[in-house]
Amino acid sequence: MPEFFLELFSEEIPSSLQKNLREDLLGSFNKLFNERFISFKKSSAFSTPNRLIIVFEGLQKQIALKSEEIKGPNINSPEIALSGFIRSNNISKKDLFKKKTDKGEFYFFTTKSKKLSMHELLEEQVPLTLQKIQWKKSMRWGEFDLNWGRPLKSILAVFDKKKISFNFHHLSSSNSTFIDKQFEEKNKIFSNFKEYVNYFKKLNIIIDQKKRKNLIIKKLNEIISKKNLKIENYYKLLDEVVDLTDQPNVIICEFDKKFLKIPKEILIITMQHHQKYFPTFDKKGNITNEFLVVTNNQDKKGFIKLGNERVVEARLNDAEFFWQKDKSQNLVKRVSKLKSMNYFKGLGTYFDKVQRMRKLGGMLSDQLLISKEKVELSASICKVDLVSELVGEFPELQGIMGGYFAEEQGFEKDVSLAISEQYLPAGFNSKVPKKPYSVAISLADKIDTLVGFFGINQKPTSSKDPLALRRLALGIIKTIIENKKDFKIKDLISYSSSLYFDQGLDFKNKFLQKELSDFLMDRLRYYMKEEKIRNDIIIASTNSLNLDQSVNIFGKAKSLNKIIDKTEGIDLIACYKRASNILDSELKGKNFELSNTTDPGIFKTEFEKNLYKKINELSKYFSNINKDENFEQSLVNLGESKKFVFDFFDNVIVNHEDFTVKKNRLELIQMLCKTFDNYVNFSLIDSH
Repeated sequence: MPEFFLELFSEEIPSSLQKNLREDLLGSFNKLFNERFISFKKSSAFSTPNRLIIVFEGLQKQIALKSEEIKGPNINSPEIALSGFIRSNNISKKDLFKKKTDKGEFYFFTTKSKKLSMHELLEEQVPLTLQKIQWKKSMRWGEFDLNWGRPLKSILAVFDKKKISFNFHHLSSSNSTFIDKQFEEKNKIFSNFKEYVNYFKKLNIIIDQKKRKNLIIKKLNEIISKKNLKIENYYKLLDEVVDLTDQPNVIICEFDKKFLKIPKEILIITMQHHQKYFPTFDKKGNITNEFLVVTNNQDKKGFIKLGNERVVEARLNDAEFFWQKDKSQNLVKRVSKLKSMNYFKGLGTYFDKVQRMRKLGGMLSDQLLISKEKVELSASICKVDLVSELVGEFPELQGIMGGYFAEEQGFEKDVSLAISEQYLPAGFNSKVPKKPYSVAISLADKIDTLVGFFGINQKPTSSKDPLALRRLALGIIKTIIENKKDFKIKDLISYSSSLYFDQGLDFKNKFLQKELSDFLMDRLRYYMKEEKIRNDIIIASTNSLNLDQSVNIFGKAKSLNKIIDKTEGIDLIACYKRASNILDSELKGKNFELSNTTDPGIFKTEFEKNLYKKINELSKYFSNINKDENFEQSLVNLGESKKFVFDFFDNVIVNHEDFTVKKNRLELIQMLCKTFDNYVNFSLIDSH
């Protein structure tokens, strides 16, 4: 069956734009065909640095457009609206009819069924679809008015082996493309995608990015296996180099071993982030002086290897110079230099920030039962690396280099580690600081930042978060939960606010405390959702406890989520719902109130006495729980009430003719529900 094949040839498109463009362009054409009920067997998208290709297989030459009703303006709309509708659809007033809908009565007309040539449809729709492509970053060039990721040079468009003719801005489509991306002189005509792929395959150009990726992985593995090396955390870089090449080859290079004396993070950031090289490690995890480079050509004469080694040597020479210079500069004496570094408009300097962090860290040290002096020292020098030349050259290493400087200058290990881990966690899957001093500095930094930006109303919106405040808030939640250590968050927010006021920094936001608490609670819900906890359990647990009990909220929800769909979970919910449903039914519309106790002297059956005894056992258990509640045991204990609850309801008539007995039994049921609510608010759990 016929095939639609489109190639867009441009100057090299950055890797960061290619994946989104492949998906967006393919999605746009899928949408085009789906809206017109046009079927196809398969659709694919491919890209190289210069070429973006989409292919649709199994399309029909002719498509039948069914008749459909087109909705027009309301019958009470102005005459001008109706005239515009008639004119835009090229119909006359006699073609209209009225029809009632849920939203009122409207004008409609029915289109006629007709057959349309797929070739003609593509000639009309391809340029319109290309025009809708949204780029994260785009550019204009020359005198042209086209916005594209990089200058677009040609468009190859073919359907059923025939050229699709259309104009797109300054370009006219054809059935040919440039063969050599560097010398745009040679053109070749193609009538289908298979012919196109096979031709470039002979030139060792791989059009399919998945095949390029597999080839690169194979070549990387061959080299590291032969050399008894390994590469770590390389998947993001791998995806990047796949989109930077179309004739991938892997070579091994090396740098002078003297550079292994500088911190490994400098070596990694230089190779991996700046040069797109793959650093290698020995089996013990130590970085080596060998690195892998994915090139776009064979290196028969070794010039590419030599060139890459020279580049990395130059960068590492600079890094070594900065390292030797910066590590000897006294951190304490350089704190005053932070006075000349603005933090953010309205939030003072970095010197102001570390003074606030010192005091906030002191409050955290009381909750962590650690040395206040050591926390204050860590906070005082934690931002000094920002004035170093090394961090100026490698800003990604802020914090990490501060830790190295502190270690080199003889500070205690707890202090240097706290400085290096101050920005952790950096994302949902990032590691979390575990040592108490690291936790204190990390939380002090993040709370100070959040309070400041919320105070000056620089809050995230539903669509934008340029200051990454959601990530910071999630970092606080992760740190608390994964360390299983709750903090008095509301007190910390309040104290942090006062520290800004003490520095003469006034906040416009008078609802900071509530807004920031709600924001952090929202991040806790997000964290729980990412941990695959059911939404109703999230609502029930966060409804029962506050932000200062985040560890309990998460622990209770996680444990309940584990059993909710198992027999014990189903029985647990059944016990509560059976009791609460009867309670709600009996109290609805009634004008009497229940007390918080029940009178055992009025009990008439053993079933009431047994349930009362069980409720008292559970109440005693929950009242004796300390901070280290065993959530699984709590659920087991609640589950053991099933027999007593079901025996009660199966054998006792709650709606007794004697009002005193009835009221007493309802109070017993209320006691049961309140006892269950010691765990979470079970009324918010979905029984289905």
